[in-house]
Amino acid sequence: MPQPTIRLGGTPAARHTLAARLKARVALLALFVGSMWAVFFLSVALPFLNLTRHGVVPRTLGGLQGILFAPWLHASLGHISANTGGLLVLGWLCLWPRISNFWEATAGAMLGAGLCAWLFGAPDSIHIGASGLVFGYAGYLVARGYYTRKLVPILIALFVVSSFGLSMLFGVLPLYPGLSWQSHIGGVLGGVLAARIGSSSRSRGR
Repeated sequence: MPQPTIRLGGTPAARHTLAARLKARVALLALFVGSMWAVFFLSVALPFLNLTRHGVVPRTLGGLQGILFAPWLHASLGHISANTGGLLVLGWLCLWPRISNFWEATAGAMLGAGLCAWLFGAPDSIHIGASGLVFGYAGYLVARGYYTRKLVPILIALFVVSSFGLSMLFGVLPLYPGLSWQSHIGGVLGGVLAARIGSSSRSRGR
């Protein structure tokens, strides 16, 4: 008896396109998060560089540089490990349906987290870490579901709320010493604003 032929759904062109899209997103996210680990290992190997000084220092002119650099600076292995999971899961969701979604969420989260830490952080403190990005991605995904009113973004928003909502609620409250709740709040606000602007611009472009 001849063996049945196994056929994959979709055309070869469609499968190739999907594979290419997946590959591009995996590579981008791996490079993005991997660059943070590279900076962390550099800071451990060369402590005299004192890279943490490039974080956000509230209400100082030089401290504004931290808006760009703080997400790549971490105080310990536990610090960067705690942020990596959220970056990978939420960052991956932000990459769909367009890679541009990821960049607008990243820009909004970095600006929001950095500015809030700079404006409202304690004097002589230094704010570092990618947790502002994690909170920003979550805010972006939830807000995108609200603004687009489409099924898939709404389901993603519900997943984010159910999976990360409780920890994020405690993360924006000034409950724990040394926790930059200012950057967390700013990240959420920046992510929400990025989703609002992105949804509006795409609606006008239709």
